[in-house]
Amino acid sequence: MTDSLFPNVPSMDTLTPERIIAMRDSVMGQMDFGRRYTLGLLEEIPESYWNTIPAGATSHIAWQVGHLAVSQYGLMLFRQRGRAEGDLDLMPGWLRKKFGRGTVPPTEPSEIPTKAELLATLQRIHVAAMTAIPTFTAEQLAEPTEMPYAVYPIKLGALLFCPLHESIHAGQIGLLRRMHGMESVR
Repeated sequence: MTDSLFPNVPSMDTLTPERIIAMRDSVMGQMDFGRRYTLGLLEEIPESYWNTIPAGATSHIAWQVGHLAVSQYGLMLFRQRGRAEGDLDLMPGWLRKKFGRGTVPPTEPSEIPTKAELLATLQRIHVAAMTAIPTFTAEQLAEPTEMPYAVYPIKLGALLFCPLHESIHAGQIGLLRRMHGMESVR
């Protein structure tokens, strides 16, 4: 039986351990694609645009990148296994406070990490997440979680949400590029 909101998605009662693992592994491919796409959008953006909120916008590139780093850590690492040794170096509290859900993009240049710092942080978190994901068992991924998640209110749902979230913010980065007068990538 499928959920009436998601008629093409298997219901929770049909999520076998094998299906959970297959979905976990699919998330890795989706996240890899999403991140490569995001990095492609970012590669030509001059650093001078990173901290500038274009007229009519409410965000800037630096906030989008910092937010993606914080979100990937939250959805793919912290939500799955809690805080682990080394996480405070990977995801310092100041980064979460500046770029987490509900934050306002900082406008004081001294409060914003550089393009290189943000990209390095984004990469470190991505590598840590992509290394950890294959270690998560079906039993762990079937444990309940809170929003945000996609489709299923379990840890697997948090993993499923991460590439969708990446795509949402890639769209915002694409829009910010255009608002800065840059050509579209696609």
